Amino acid sequence: MKLFISADIEGCAGVALTDETHKKESVYQRFAEEMTEEVVAACEAAHEAGADEIVVKDGHGDASNIDPLKMPEYVTLIRGKSGHPYNMMYGIDDSYDGVLYLGYHAPAGDPNFSISHTSTGNSLYIHLNGKVMSECMLNSYTAASHHVPVLFLSGDEEICRQAKELIPGITTVETKHGVGAATWCKAKEKVISEIREGVKKAVTGQKKECQVALPEHFTYEVTYKDWKKAYTMSFYPGMQKVDTFTNKLETDRWMDIVTAHCFVVY
Repeated sequence: MKLFISADIEGCAGVALTDETHKKESVYQRFAEEMTEEVVAACEAAHEAGADEIVVKDGHGDASNIDPLKMPEYVTLIRGKSGHPYNMMYGIDDSYDGVLYLGYHAPAGDPNFSISHTSTGNSLYIHLNGKVMSECMLNSYTAASHHVPVLFLSGDEEICRQAKELIPGITTVETKHGVGAATWCKAKEKVISEIREGVKKAVTGQKKECQVALPEHFTYEVTYKDWKKAYTMSFYPGMQKVDTFTNKLETDRWMDIVTAHCFVVY
């Protein structure tokens, strides 16, 4: 069995503040270590459940957060940014049997997690076919474009709820929940234990129930925090200006969406 893991940091145990996710800040290193521990726990559980090949994509920031020297021998870790539009899903193809998400978080504009965002902090919110688009939604449609089911997600309570709405068969592990600018954090030992149990359950479960249906048409709409950013990005090929802060793109091709996204929100 071959699995793909896309890992982020904001949804890992204990993370509650933006500084804790930025490499130049003194508090960052401990949370990068936690991200590594959660990835290792997921890999070990998946391996015990039958996965003999696991590819992990470090998906946060410059993609050099996970300690490569702590990866099990059956794991390949993809570090750094290739420049490919898949970004957090770079490396996915039709050969995989399933996708797992670790450390995921609520999308831009969501009040249920203090550092909610989608890819960057430039958007107030993003809509895809009329629904708020999270990184989970973005990446799950990329997985769907390769016919790979999405089996598992760990992260804050809100992104777990949204993941289940999009993928009814997915197994989730809640690591925390937010109230205003506060975050109620679950103990790391409990998070690690639940990730191990959840991954085993997900990998041995019914994968057909985790297959995401790819829409036939896409309407991608970005509302920016800064009208000047909105004006500049309105010149991206195919982008239409909706109002002072909002642009949209319509297409039948998923690759058009991921390519636009990697340019217009960065």
